[in-house]
Amino acid sequence: MTRLARRLRQQTAEGLSPSQGSALASIERYGALTPSELAAIERIQRPTATRILAALAEAELVTRKPDASDRRSARLTITRSGAAVLARARQRKTAYLARRLEQLDPDELETLERAAALIERLIEDEA
Repeated sequence: MTRLARRLRQQTAEGLSPSQGSALASIERYGALTPSELAAIERIQRPTATRILAALAEAELVTRKPDASDRRSARLTITRSGAAVLARARQRKTAYLARRLEQLDPDELETLERAAALIERLIEDEA
């Protein structure tokens, strides 16, 4: 699983590090986030989140707006460019995985389907 995840991450390209890609996806998923909220979601230190967000803002993949409830903080939202980067990355990952799955026979695909259901159960039990 780790090797597959690594291969899928390699398909993202676009010059983003895995941490930047993950942060961008979290901002897309959860909406406007402060650096502290992103750090908690990504399970990283706040200074690390701040550096990642600065790089994403410099690349114009996120925008920074003052937090209405706390003017000392900012909320970051994904831009159209950021959403397009994620969409292209997902398309590449899907295409890569589809090419690999085409090489399997029906019995192997059925085994993978059962395994995926079990993995989902394991993940759900964790939450």
